Formats: sequence, C-alpha cells, structure tokens
Amino acid sequence: MSTSRHPVALRLERIVGGDTRLLALVMMLPLIDGVFPALILAGALDDPLGAIQVGLLIFGGSATVAVILAEMSGTPREQATIVMLVGIPLILLAGIQAALAPAIGSVLDIVIFERFAALVIVAIAAKTASATIGDYLPNPVVIIGLGLVASIDPAGAEFVVMDNPAQVANALLAAGVGVAFALAIALGGPYLRGCMDIDRFRFGSAVALGLLPLSMLGMPFGQAPLAALLVAGVFAVDLPLDRNSSDSATDGDDSPTDSLGALTDGGGSDADDADSSDDDSDSGPYPGDDSTDTQGRAPWL
Repeated sequence: MSTSRHPVALRLERIVGGDTRLLALVMMLPLIDGVFPALILAGALDDPLGAIQVGLLIFGGSATVAVILAEMSGTPREQATIVMLVGIPLILLAGIQAALAPAIGSVLDIVIFERFAALVIVAIAAKTASATIGDYLPNPVVIIGLGLVASIDPAGAEFVVMDNPAQVANALLAAGVGVAFALAIALGGPYLRGCMDIDRFRFGSAVALGLLPLSMLGMPFGQAPLAALLVAGVFAVDLPLDRNSSDSATDGDDSPTDSLGALTDGGGSDADDADSSDDDSDSGPYPGDDSTDTQGRAPWL
C-alpha cells in the first residue's frame, strides 16, 4: 500500500530542514560567539545609525547573501518563510542579550574582551576575503574563548539589567535590519542571481567588516564600514541596461549600403545568415543555461 506523504507535510519538512539550520548558523553566530554583546558593551549601538551598521554587517553581509542565493532552494516565498523562522527568534534573543549585557559585563574586563571581539571580527573578515588566508587563522570560537579566559573577573559579578531602553531598542533595530536585509535578498533572489556578482560583494563586505573593529577600538572611522558596504552592494550589481543599450546601438549602426548589398546579392546573404545562425547555435550554450559545475562549493561558502 502506498504511503505517500501529503504535499503540505513535504513542504514543511523542506522548509524546516537543512536550509533553516544553515541560515540560523550564519545569522545567529554573533549571538553565540559573544560578538554582539561585545559590540553593545563597546558602545557600537549607542545610536540608531550605528545599530543599522551593525545589523547589516554582523547579521547580514556576504555570508547571509551567499547562503540565500547559492545554498538555499525553493521558491522566494519558501525562502522568505525560512528567513522569518530564523529572524523572529534572532530578534528576541538580541533583545535578551542587550538587556543582560550589563550582567555579562560585570564578570568581564570590558577593555580586554573588546580587543578579543575585535580580533574575532578581523578573523571573520579575513576568512571572508580569502579562504587561503582563513586556513592560517584560528577559529573565531577559539579566539573568543581565549578572550573569555583572559578577561573573566568573577569578583564583581552581579545580576544587572540594562537600564537604558534606547540600548535595547537599538539592539532590536540591529537584529531587525539584519532580518529585513535577508528577507529582501530572499524575495529578490530570482533577479539577484542573474545580475549580482557574489564574489565582488564578498570582497567589499570583507573590507567593511574589517573597518568595524577599528571603529570599535575608538578610531575615528564613524560610519565608514556602512559606506563601504553600500559601495560594495552598488558595484556588485550588474544592471542589464548597458547591454541593452549597446545592442540597440549596434542595430542602429547598419548603413543603407549593407541593406542594399543584401538586396543585390541574389539571395546568397540569406543562406549565409542561416549558416551563421546555425554555427552560432552550435557554438555554445544559451546564455540563460547554467553551465557551471556545481559539484564543488566555493571554499568561503
């Protein structure tokens, strides 16, 4: 007897399967490795613009873009559902960590822990820029673990809750911006896969991520990381406008003598055109065909 499963059950199994776990691992990593609480304690979320910058760089960035565009399957609606399944707990956990940030700071030497958190961000940026360089760098979890050992100071431990509602609101804003960014990538996936160079965006976001710890350590970079990320996004998208205009320009450059020659050629040009069109069709795949070898995966994914 057939035991076929209901289509709705199969769809739910696919939605809550590996794609959800992979996206959750990428987007919730800053909450797990302690980078997000360190940014809160370092004052990176003191204003809404800083929260937007942290949200785009820490919760968004090239890793989220690569997972959604290159790893996740399904329709844009299914991918948006996965983003919301990950995003809602992400926002709640970010608010909880912001509320408990003073309690976390009471058992740590903030100055030392901030430096190790900056090293973690630099290591992630280097791994994002080059997989070869990443092979020679320690795992970010190892760095943050050493930072916890070096900065822990249990003598002053106390349970203190954040008394500044604006800080909690900025933490929620940062997480919300990251989720909104991922949602926009998921919904625009069919278009972005055809016009976005992920490698180019990866390098630009690595530069932006590398500037973030410098601003954390008090250097006057301001919102330079956010500006670098926006520039990377602009240069990573190749709009088809130039190609269409060049095609129309070449079509309009046909001189009257060309058409006259075609008319006085005794019909031979039609046969040549047919032969050339056959040769063109046999010379390579249609531009819309995916001829990329997908057996392997890019090392930085």
